[in-house]
Amino acid sequence: MVNNATALGRNGLHDWLLLRTTAIIITFYIVYILVMLAITEKITYNTWQALFQLPFTKVFTCLTLLSILVHGWIGMWQVLTDYIKTLAMRMFLQLAVVIILFAYAIYGTIIVWSA
Repeated sequence: MVNNATALGRNGLHDWLLLRTTAIIITFYIVYILVMLAITEKITYNTWQALFQLPFTKVFTCLTLLSILVHGWIGMWQVLTDYIKTLAMRMFLQLAVVIILFAYAIYGTIIVWSA
């Protein structure tokens, strides 16, 4: 059996499970935000600030951010391995995607946990 070091999971089944799990987390987050919008009479800056000051919302937002990044990495890895046949070009593009996703993770976490 061939192991692929660039895949996030150990094999296709693990990647498939990660995609489904991250999609569920993202869906729950969307529902959470939509419920907040539905039960709030008037949406103001103070309303959003109060919501995102809750520790639950901060943790849930970071978990969702991580889920989006994992989901994006698996999708990009699949696209790059399917369509970019030159190994050097594929590795370069995968490295660029990893750097961008890592920057998003750092920047997103800073935004969520800042005052």
